[in-house]
Amino acid sequence: MTDKELQEEKYLELRAQALKCLLTKYGHQMDGVTPKYTNQSLYECAEDWVSKGNITTFGIIKYYEAYYT
Repeated sequence: MTDKELQEEKYLELRAQALKCLLTKYGHQMDGVTPKYTNQSLYECAEDWVSKGNITTFGIIKYYEAYYT
């Protein structure tokens, strides 16, 4: 595996972890019969978090609350 492939794999793994954190916290919350938080905002936040160079998911909940809610 090349360095580029390894970086891409780590990127995708972290994005999946970030999305899992967000979905666990916000994915089930409802506002009546509609979701309180959109899947789009959760996915965008996870992508944004990883693309900014974060290497763990520590802090992503506060980041989501600050910029996406």
